[in-house]
Amino acid sequence: MPAFDAEEYERWMHAAEKTLDSARGDMERGDHNWACFKAQQASELAVKALLYGIGEPAYGHSVSRLLEKIGHMLEGGMPDDIVECGKLLDKLYIPTRYPDAWSEGEPHYYYTRADSETAIRCARVIIEWVKGVWRELSRRGYGSGEGL
Repeated sequence: MPAFDAEEYERWMHAAEKTLDSARGDMERGDHNWACFKAQQASELAVKALLYGIGEPAYGHSVSRLLEKIGHMLEGGMPDDIVECGKLLDKLYIPTRYPDAWSEGEPHYYYTRADSETAIRCARVIIEWVKGVWRELSRRGYGSGEGL
């Protein structure tokens, strides 16, 4: 069984929380494309926090694929709302940043406050879910032979 690494979990989760705070600031300034991108990044960091914390490799940038990896380890699989949020956030990884993702204009033209609010809400849902899984694993003494 992989080693339980609370320090690595905390390091990545702290980065996730700081990134989500930055997304909120972007939203308040009207930088909605960046708020959306940072919400995706915050979620990615949180899911990677859990994976690294349980000693699993975490490669790639797709939140839903990283969640899928965790889902295979969970009894009962992944909650639907978490999967939906992961997939929504995955759609914000590239087009929020690159002008050539759009046929014309720049990314900031295509994102609204409602988009920012939805992305930030989804990021918060995923972060809170990860924290809940981590608390449960810590309570059960994960790493002492018990699975997820």
